[in-house]
Amino acid sequence: MEVKNEESSTTGATTSTEYEWMIRPCDQYIDEFKECTSIKGRFHQHFIFGEPLDCSQWKKDYNTCLKLEKDPKAKEELIKSEKIRYAKRMIGHVKNDVWENREAPPEDWSKPLPEWMQKTLDGTYLDMKNKEMKSSEGRSVYEERTLCVIM
Repeated sequence: MEVKNEESSTTGATTSTEYEWMIRPCDQYIDEFKECTSIKGRFHQHFIFGEPLDCSQWKKDYNTCLKLEKDPKAKEELIKSEKIRYAKRMIGHVKNDVWENREAPPEDWSKPLPEWMQKTLDGTYLDMKNKEMKSSEGRSVYEERTLCVIM
């Protein structure tokens, strides 16, 4: 698998702040590691892939995450790891040769629902919110009632 190096035209600092959103909270990395190594996780891996997966990257990412404040290179390592994880996850989408991606939504994407479907939605929470948004007042139905309770 090849991951493009976005740092070739920019400095490392610019790239790290640009992709900083990819870094998860540290507890998510250890949670992923525990899930990956649990009996349930191993059973799932065996069922889906036929063999247990290597969970060491989650542990490595957790340890790197703990070093974020002390080591400036830790951020770059985590971003690189997340980019690789993202690229692996997107392989099925990128190499898809069955479906064609749309350039624009269909022209009639916002047409009204069929009458039978509209009848099933009448009186639902979604219908109430829709009517509330379309009303000229814009006030919620709940704003008009009191929420005071005397015990």
